[in-house]
Amino acid sequence: MLIVHLITGLQPNGAENQLQQLVLASDNRRFRHVVISLLEGGQIASELKAAGIEVYSLGMKGGSPSPVGMVRLIRLLRRYKPEVLHCWLYHACLMGLLGAQWSSISRVIWGLRSANAGLRGYSLSTRAVVRLCAKLSTLPDAVVANSQTSRTVHQNWGYDRARMRVIPNGVDIQLFFPDPEARKAVREELGLGRDTVLIGLFARYSPMKDHETFLRAAGLVHVRYPDVRFLMAGERITADNEPLSRLVRENALQRVVYLLGPRRDLPRLTAALEILCLSSWSESFPNVVVEAMACAVPCIVTDVGDTRLIVGDTGRVVPSRDPVALAEAIGVLIAMDAAEREALGQKARERVLAQFTLQKTVSAYENIYEESSRKCSTEAESMVARPKVPASSLK
Repeated sequence: MLIVHLITGLQPNGAENQLQQLVLASDNRRFRHVVISLLEGGQIASELKAAGIEVYSLGMKGGSPSPVGMVRLIRLLRRYKPEVLHCWLYHACLMGLLGAQWSSISRVIWGLRSANAGLRGYSLSTRAVVRLCAKLSTLPDAVVANSQTSRTVHQNWGYDRARMRVIPNGVDIQLFFPDPEARKAVREELGLGRDTVLIGLFARYSPMKDHETFLRAAGLVHVRYPDVRFLMAGERITADNEPLSRLVRENALQRVVYLLGPRRDLPRLTAALEILCLSSWSESFPNVVVEAMACAVPCIVTDVGDTRLIVGDTGRVVPSRDPVALAEAIGVLIAMDAAEREALGQKARERVLAQFTLQKTVSAYENIYEESSRKCSTEAESMVARPKVPASSLK
C-alpha cells in the first residue's frame, strides 16, 4: 500500500521526528512511504533519503501561499496515486485536502499536533488556516490528534467530532534506553563527575517552550545546590542567542549551564541526565518527556497538554509559568538519594513500555491506513455492483 506523507517542513522538531520514526519503523512488506515537504531542505529530509525513502520538496517559502507549489503537489499525487494521503500540521492539511480533490485521491488523513487553545504565538495567517480547516474537517477520512487534550481543543474549535481520533506519540525504545556508557561519555565531554546532578531541558528556542521559567527556576536551585549542572539543547539554544544568554547572566548561571544548540544525539544526552524538565506553557504530547522516561530519567513537567497523563506517578507536575514551583519540584528530586531517584526512573521506563512505545503508535497508524483502503475498496465495489438505470426511465 502506497502512503504519501505531506508535511510543512523537515527540520528536526516533534512532528517531523514522529513522521520519520513512523516511516522507518513501518512494515515495508505491507507499506511503501513517500514524503513531500512544502518547504525546502531540512536535516530529516537528508536522513530519510539516506534510508532509501523518496522525498520531494514543493519549494515553498514559509507562510506564503504558492500556486506553483500546489501545481507541483498535484503532479506528484497524480504520478504516485497513493491509496492514502497523510497530511501533517495545519498548512499541509489544508493544501493536501485541496491537492487530493484535484488529483482524484479519495483517502486523506489529517494529523494535528497542537493543544494551544488560545492560538497564542500563532501568526494571523496560521490562525486563519486553523479556522478554515475546522470548516473543512468533515472531508478527511480521519483527523488524528496526538493527545486527548488536542482532541478536546480541536473539537471546541469546531473540528468534526465523528472523525477525531487520538494516537499518542511513541518512543523508539531501541534508541532511548538507560545507557551507562553514554552517560559516562557525555559527562566526560562536559567535564563532569559521575555523581554530579545533571538536569536537562531539550527544546527549540520558542516562546511557548518558556526557557525563561526554566532558567529562573535553575537560578533558584543553583543558590541552594551550587554543584548541580543544567544541560540545554535545541534550535537556537546557543550563546549567541542574546535573549537566552541574558537570562543565563541574570540568573547567575554562566558557569553551570551548557548550551549545546541543535543536536541529533539526544538519546545519549538524555541518558546522561538525572532529571529532565519541561517548562512549556503549551504542549500537546511532548516527545522529549517519553524519551526521557524511556531512558529511566524522572521528569518534572508543567501541567500542559497530556503531560499529567504521560508522567503519572513517575515524576512531578507543576503549574506553567511558575519558576518557584518548578524549582521546588527540582529540589525534591535532588534531595532524594540516588537509589530512590533511580527507582523512580525505572518506574517511568516501565510506564513507557506499557503505554507509549513507537510500535504501538506505528500499529495504530497502519490500522487506519488499512481501514481507509478497505473503505475505498468497498465503495468501489458498491459502485460496480450498483445496477444501471435504464435510459428510458429517465425520460
